[in-house]
Amino acid sequence: MTTELQRMLAGERYRDSDPELEAMRKACGRLLDRFNATRADDDAERSEILQELLGGVGEGSWVMPRFQCDYGVHISIGVNSFLNYDAILMDCAPITIGDDCSIGPRVQLLTALHPVEDHRARRERWETAEPITIGDNVWFGGGVIVCPGVTIGRNTVVGAGSVVTEDLPDHVVAVGNPCRVVRELPAE
Repeated sequence: MTTELQRMLAGERYRDSDPELEAMRKACGRLLDRFNATRADDDAERSEILQELLGGVGEGSWVMPRFQCDYGVHISIGVNSFLNYDAILMDCAPITIGDDCSIGPRVQLLTALHPVEDHRARRERWETAEPITIGDNVWFGGGVIVCPGVTIGRNTVVGAGSVVTEDLPDHVVAVGNPCRVVRELPAE
């Protein structure tokens, strides 16, 4: 028999009211409480908490408080990447952030999905989740929202306030709601 956690990570329908998932979220919440309560000069303490909280944090990467996530362990951040204030990462599925990324304030990376066509299943609190992958050297302006299942190509810039509903290729500037490519950038 598969667990709700296994179903969640496999992209199958699951219920987040499962005791194992609730316990994981509470443990994550306790670490987030500590992280978000750190003083402005507590870089070392924040780094230690992130090492415990997240699935992986590359050297030279840092996250500014206030930071929110569901589980933490499903988030991997590459080297030399930065998440600005008020980032929300709903990691019901894996979230992978590459190297040298700059994530603006109040960015939301949202992996959770709820049934659209089946209103009964939605009322019964069924969910699914799809991973988000962000390539190396990506820059998100403030307030960007990335929807479930989206992959952002490397060296891509996403303008402030954009809602990314579909994959974006490498080396582009994309803006809007829904987010669309507006120009190409030179390749490396």
